[in-house]
Amino acid sequence: MPEIITETYNANQIQVLEGLEAVRKRPGMYIGTTGPKGLHHLVFEVVDNSVDEALAGHCDRILVELLPDGSVQVSDNGRGIPIDIHPKTGKSALETVLTVLHAGGKFGDGGYKVSGGLHGVGISVVNALSEWVEVSVWRLEKVYKQRYERGFPVTELIPSLSEEAEPRRGTQVRFKPDPQIFTTQTEFEYDILASRLKELAYLNAGVKIEYCDRRGAELRTDIYCYEGGIREYVAYMTRDKEPIHPDIIYVNGERDNVVVEVALQWCIDSYNDNVLGFANNIRTIDGGTHLEGLKTVLTRTMNATARRLKKIKEGESNLAGENVREGLTAVISVKVTDPEFEGQTKTKLGNTEVRGIVDSFVGEVLNEYLEFHPAVATSIIDKALQAFNAAEAARRARELVRRKSALESSTLPGKLADCSSRDPKESEIFIVEGDSAGGSAKQGRDRHYQAILPLRGKVLNIERADDTKIYKNNEIQALITGCGLGIKGEDFNESQLRYHKIILLADADVDGAHIRTLLLTFFYRYQRELLDRGFIYIGCPPLYKLERGKTAQYCYTDRDLQTAIASFPPNANYNIQRFKGLGEMMPQQLWETTMNPATRSLKRLTIEDAAEAEHIFTILMGDKVAPRREFIETYGSKLGLADLDI
Repeated sequence: MPEIITETYNANQIQVLEGLEAVRKRPGMYIGTTGPKGLHHLVFEVVDNSVDEALAGHCDRILVELLPDGSVQVSDNGRGIPIDIHPKTGKSALETVLTVLHAGGKFGDGGYKVSGGLHGVGISVVNALSEWVEVSVWRLEKVYKQRYERGFPVTELIPSLSEEAEPRRGTQVRFKPDPQIFTTQTEFEYDILASRLKELAYLNAGVKIEYCDRRGAELRTDIYCYEGGIREYVAYMTRDKEPIHPDIIYVNGERDNVVVEVALQWCIDSYNDNVLGFANNIRTIDGGTHLEGLKTVLTRTMNATARRLKKIKEGESNLAGENVREGLTAVISVKVTDPEFEGQTKTKLGNTEVRGIVDSFVGEVLNEYLEFHPAVATSIIDKALQAFNAAEAARRARELVRRKSALESSTLPGKLADCSSRDPKESEIFIVEGDSAGGSAKQGRDRHYQAILPLRGKVLNIERADDTKIYKNNEIQALITGCGLGIKGEDFNESQLRYHKIILLADADVDGAHIRTLLLTFFYRYQRELLDRGFIYIGCPPLYKLERGKTAQYCYTDRDLQTAIASFPPNANYNIQRFKGLGEMMPQQLWETTMNPATRSLKRLTIEDAAEAEHIFTILMGDKVAPRREFIETYGSKLGLADLDI
C-alpha cells in the first residue's frame, strides 16, 4: 500500500499577533500603502492629533519640522498627552496611547468632542512603523520624555523640570520612518506635506501651522494661518477669476453637535463648478450627506428666487442642480461628534442628520443674501439659465453616453479599436494622437485587454467652452462614449467606466505636451473623480533608440542617453535615433517600450492639492493672458528656460 502522509493542522499553526506586531506584519491595512502616500500619511496622523487639540479649544500653534537625519518632528501647545497611570493597562497613558491600538481620548465623552482620527490607531501605528520615536510631554511645569524603537519602549517615562523660560505645555513627537517597512522611499517630500498643512490651516481658522525644512543648507519655512478660514480658501481658489458678487457668501452655525461652515462664490468666467467637501478635516472625495444637503438647498433656493424674480415663468421647468452650480466655487466643512464614514478610507460621510442641518443653515443665509442683493441674484440666475439652455445638447449626448450595460454599447465611436475583455478592472485604453500613432498602437497592442482611441487634431479646450460646444465636438464625444464617462455634472458612476486605466499617449514634443494638457483639462473639468481615484495615467514613450553593433537600448530622458553613452568604451561606434512622434515607431517597438506592462513606465496622476490644481488649470487654460504669461515667465526661468518666445 502507498504510504499515507497526514499533514498536521492544529492550534500550533494559528498565529497570534500581539500588540503592534499586526501593524508591522500588514502595514497596508492601516496606512493604505508602504509607498510615498503611506509614508506621508504617518505625518498627517501625528498632525491630526494636534489639530484635534485645536478643535477642542486647547491648541492654536503647531510646528512641523523636517530634520536632517530623515526624521520629522511635530510640536503643539495643547494639553499634552496624559502621563498618569492608565487603570486598565497599568502603564502610563502616554505609553498606552503609543503601544495599544484603538486607545486614545476619542472614544469616550471626556477627551474630544470632535476628532478626525476616530479610528484611534494613529500615533500607535506611527510608532509601530518607525525605526524610532521620541515623545516629549510638557505638563505641570515638568517635561516627560520616552523613546520607542519599532513599537517598543526602550526607556522609562522620565520626568524632569522644564528648562523653558516660560511655563510650557503641549506634546512633541519626533519619529523616523522604518526603512524595513518603507523600502522604496523614506524621504519626505516638502510639497506633499505643505498642501495638506495649508489645507488644515484653512479648515481651522486662527490655528497657526509653522512648517520648516531643516534638511538643506538653507532653512525653508512657511507659515499657514487664516483668520478667515474657508472664506480665504475660496478666495484663494477664485483669485484668477471674475466674481459675480464681491463678498463671499458665508454660513456658520451649530445644531445637535454638528458644526457647519460653508463658503460660496459664483464667477462669471467659468463653466464648471468646484465644490470641496470636508468632514472633521477629512477630504470627502466620495461626497456624503453634507454635500447632498448643500446641493439640494442650492437648487431649491435658486429656483425659488428665479420664480420670485419672474426669470422662470409658471409652467416652465426648474433649473437643474448642475445649471445652478455652474461657475460656483464652494467649500463645505462639517464637524460631527460621531461621524459615520463609509469604508476605511473615510471618503464619504454617512450621517443622515447632517443633510437636514446643512439644508437649513445654508437656506436661511442664502435666501437672505439673495433678497438683499437682487442684482447678484439676477446675475447668478442668468448664468444658470444659459447653462439650462445648453441642456438640449446634453440630452442629445445622453443617448450616446448611456450604454445598454456597463460593459457593452452599440454606439461606441467607430475609430475606437476596443479590447475583447469586458472586465473594466483589467481593461485599459490608450488615447493617442493621430491616425499614424493609432495604427502602430493598434498593431502592437494586446487585443485582449488593450483598447486604442486615436484623436485628430487639438482637443477642445473645455475650460473656455460651455456644454453646447462640448457635446457638439466629435473628439469630445468619442472620449465620453469610448471611456464611458457619463454626463457632466452627474455624480460619478464607476460601473459606467469601461476601463480602469485611461492612458494618455502623446508625442514627446511641444504639440504632444499641449494635447496632453488639453486632455487633462477635459478630464479634470468634465469628471474630476477620475483623477481623484487614480484612473488617469500618462504613458512614457522613449525619446531615443541607441544602437551599438547588434544591441539596441531605449532611453527615456536626455540623462538616460548621456549615461548610456558614457558607459561605452572610448571610440566604439553607435547610432542615435530620436523619436519625434509615436507614428515613427514600429508596432513591436511601441509594444516593447510603451505598452507592455512588464517593461513600460506609466505615471499615475492624482490630485493632492485641489486648490492648487484649480489655480493651475484656470491660469494655463483660461481666458486671461496676463496671469498665464506671468506663470510661464516665473516657472520657465526656474527651469532654466531663459529664451522663451512668449
